[in-house]
Amino acid sequence: MKMNRTAQRTVEILELISRRPDGATLEEICGTLGLPKTSAYDIVATLAEMNMVSVTRGQKQTYRIGLAAYRIGVNYTNSLDFLEVVEPELRAFSRKVGKTVFFGVRSGHEVVYICKFEPENPIITTATVGSKNPMYCTSLGKAILAFADEKTRDQILDGIHFRRKTERTIGGREELLRELEQVRRRGYARDDREMEEHMECVGAPVFGSDGNVLGAISLSGLYKPAEDYGALGEAVRKKAAELSERLGYLGDGNREK
Repeated sequence: MKMNRTAQRTVEILELISRRPDGATLEEICGTLGLPKTSAYDIVATLAEMNMVSVTRGQKQTYRIGLAAYRIGVNYTNSLDFLEVVEPELRAFSRKVGKTVFFGVRSGHEVVYICKFEPENPIITTATVGSKNPMYCTSLGKAILAFADEKTRDQILDGIHFRRKTERTIGGREELLRELEQVRRRGYARDDREMEEHMECVGAPVFGSDGNVLGAISLSGLYKPAEDYGALGEAVRKKAAELSERLGYLGDGNREK
């Protein structure tokens, strides 16, 4: 089959930009893909007009994945069969524990919220379906990071720019690595008021049939000093394990090293 050269270049440019969380310049696109500058500019300018890429203007323009491309990706994700398993389970789990439940997946060095289920009297949360937050200060992100393979984890860590959201936010790579080790030992992660001063979250990883981390689930609610977050962590760990089993995960022996 003869491939259309422009269409092929467009896809290659989108793939390249998607791997650059901080954006790619036109020079980087041309250099990496071996494209003439005029041809590459025509393509990215068209993609920008269609909101497939976003443009950040500065000393040099950088291009990132745009909202239209992101929505296409979310639509694809929403069509996956695993959501047919996950959604009813998490809806019931939210009602049972009386907390807001999220399911999130990795997007670069951030976590994107794919599903959100609330109890009858929900606490308002700023996270919405489709929004993103840093992995290093969310229970979802830390759960995914802790159980990712070492190569993937290192790639993600290399792209993180640590910024404090609250006085409790993790401030650097070594501190995060120490916490990830704790997450691996107990099987769940905590956002100890690291994203928002008044919110506390616990999260645990969900594995696919290939043994790799598919995403994570979390429980979120207002911080209460009397709350037993260890018990909540165990509850979310068990629910994540149940979901993993239903998705074909066979246990540690099935995980890729």
